[in-house]
Amino acid sequence: MDEKPVFDEVWTRIKKRSGEVFFTKTGLRFTYKIKGDKILLSRIHYSLSKTDLMKAYTKVPLGGPSELTSIVRGPSYVWAILQDARVSLRQW
Repeated sequence: MDEKPVFDEVWTRIKKRSGEVFFTKTGLRFTYKIKGDKILLSRIHYSLSKTDLMKAYTKVPLGGPSELTSIVRGPSYVWAILQDARVSLRQW
């Protein structure tokens, strides 16, 4: 198994995918925009932070968003972004 890439590489891919369609584990469609170190989601009225994604990334690989409930806001969206093949590149 390959080692996970450093988070900065993943964050770069997250930023590049801004505006693209993602899906939660339950199939909810969403997009996001990046503003500084914040992720603004299309389906909810609060933002996620780069720090949220970084905290969650330490737990990857994940079975599902429930594994993130106690550590980040918006676990369904964080999970969806980190698990998406365009972001993860399935290296780990």
